[in-house]
Amino acid sequence: MNDFYLEPTRHEFLHMPHWQKYLFYVLIYISLSIMFAQFFWRFKLWKQGKSITWKPEIVKNFITYVLAQKKVRSSRKTTGAPMHLMIFYGFLTLFIATTLLAISTYGPWNFHRGLYYLIYEMIVDIMGLVYVVGIVWAIARRNVKPPASLTHAISDNWALLLLLSLGISGFILEAARMNNNPQPFDWSGIVGFALSKCLWSISDSMYVAIWWIHAVLVYAFFITLPQMRLKHILMAVITTATKPDTHMGALKPITMEEVEQTGKIGVTDYQDYSKWHLMSLDACMECGRCTEVCPANGVGKVLNPKQIVQGIRVSMESGVTVADAVTEEALWECTTCNACVEACPVLIRHVDLIVDARRGLVAEGKLAGSAAVMLRQTGSTSNAWGASPEVREDWMKDVEVPLAREKKEFDVLFWVGCAGATDSGAMKTTKAMASLLDKAGVDYACLGREESCTGDSARRAGDEFLYQQMVAQNLETFKQYKFKKIVTPCPHCFNTLKNEYNDFYQENAYEGNHDVIHHTQYIQELISDGKLQSAKLEDKKVTYHDPCYLARVNNESDAPRKIVGDNSDFNSGGGAGKDGKLAEPENKGRKTLCCGAGGGRMWMEEPPSQRPGNKRAEELIATGAKDIAVGCPFCRIMIGDSVKQVTEDNINILDLAELVDKANE
Repeated sequence: MNDFYLEPTRHEFLHMPHWQKYLFYVLIYISLSIMFAQFFWRFKLWKQGKSITWKPEIVKNFITYVLAQKKVRSSRKTTGAPMHLMIFYGFLTLFIATTLLAISTYGPWNFHRGLYYLIYEMIVDIMGLVYVVGIVWAIARRNVKPPASLTHAISDNWALLLLLSLGISGFILEAARMNNNPQPFDWSGIVGFALSKCLWSISDSMYVAIWWIHAVLVYAFFITLPQMRLKHILMAVITTATKPDTHMGALKPITMEEVEQTGKIGVTDYQDYSKWHLMSLDACMECGRCTEVCPANGVGKVLNPKQIVQGIRVSMESGVTVADAVTEEALWECTTCNACVEACPVLIRHVDLIVDARRGLVAEGKLAGSAAVMLRQTGSTSNAWGASPEVREDWMKDVEVPLAREKKEFDVLFWVGCAGATDSGAMKTTKAMASLLDKAGVDYACLGREESCTGDSARRAGDEFLYQQMVAQNLETFKQYKFKKIVTPCPHCFNTLKNEYNDFYQENAYEGNHDVIHHTQYIQELISDGKLQSAKLEDKKVTYHDPCYLARVNNESDAPRKIVGDNSDFNSGGGAGKDGKLAEPENKGRKTLCCGAGGGRMWMEEPPSQRPGNKRAEELIATGAKDIAVGCPFCRIMIGDSVKQVTEDNINILDLAELVDKANE
């Protein structure tokens, strides 16, 4: 037995002459140069995008989304996520181990010895085995019964086989070393040690040959990395760490100065996107999680969020327009529900990509039909339904409602919204909320005919400057009154007033000294303060539909449940409480299914068989509940229409405010 070592450690480049060491370095530098040259070509494409202005929290994002793999761990998939975590943490461990070994070998202090060495070898072997099992799992999953959402290409199997070869050859190399040059502490490398006992006698030259086979696989990995989806290994780290600091529910404004400089509104060519958005295209691993959760794709529409990303990447590489690469039909089918953004492990912002492209289409006059009518109505009447300002006070005819123009100063501005003042069903919510405010003794007022559309639907349909017109109009109205809070039953109004209007405060000389909350949040406050009683429900007689723009986009799922006496901890990452009164559907909280109304889709025609609301209605009805509670006027309309299509049973649609109001009669 070779007694070269005085303590646990190992010799680098065992049995290798100096010229082979030098050859290794030359080849490793060449392979790395080829890899970086390919990335540099991609960099030149990304550089053509618009400048990035946000200040990302790089360290926090890196820990949360890269090291902790937050998005992968929260994935709806039950098989893909564990597999990916095994590969990721196995690969990360091997990468760190290689880096530490290099530092020890070429640094001023050789610390790769003693107890550290034993612990190092054991951890690396265990995690290397985890990595290999994950790769085998991935190969089997992709080739035996692959999910429909996965992209299938020959290069995918080549990439997985290359990764598997790296892992297996690494173990064989370790086993060959232990067989050729055994040491009493080899047991610490548990996998290699066990494998070494299965090998025939390994000669010095055979060990060197195995070493070079492993090295060649490393070279192949570096050279081919930028050509395959494997590049997300690097790109995902960069884009997730530098992700925009923009709220999920906030779109980037377009300034008139920008239009004057570029001559464009929105996106027509890939260069119109930001540098970060272009980089994010290369971070995509094409796992299909975005497509899997897309409500439009789920009912047979052509929209496929994964293909949107792939199409824009084709536009970046070929120079064709974005609309030609992804199709206009797909762009218009998006409900902007952000399910794709929520599901994406590498934080691609699909909704940004789609809405920016819509802006370009609207600027070119390519939006027609009922959606175009909605834009004209919003512009002419300040109401998406086209109702005149006077109609906004019709719901008040049989109730006493304080008006802002009469009070001037009050605590709460009750923002009714276009639907709440126009749609007969939504008016029930509006009246119930006004009743609750009265019963709780809240000092509130409504704007009535002074209230204008927030512009949410116009913005997400692609008409940015109509949206900004509505913003300026509403902020000018706000300046006339003093109030502390805006409370609204509409999650779309809530989102844009809370997360988007502040982008325009300065240019409209508005201070914005108020909070914006959803009506379920405010009702919960009033219940907590003892001013109202929570609704009393019979067990499992009522189910609740989480609105996308409340639950997913603004992470509020607890308040709607608590006001009906249902304990939950959705906002903190949990689920329905054990003693919950609601009959919960399969998809709830941030994983809710879209009703199909967002993104201006409320005003777009679609075949009954392709309505996302139908799928959601079926899921809600499957709970066995006879009442469906909602917290959004859009959802009330869409779910109500869908229920009539999917069942002949008498299912009631009502807002949570109505349930609480009834309990406080």
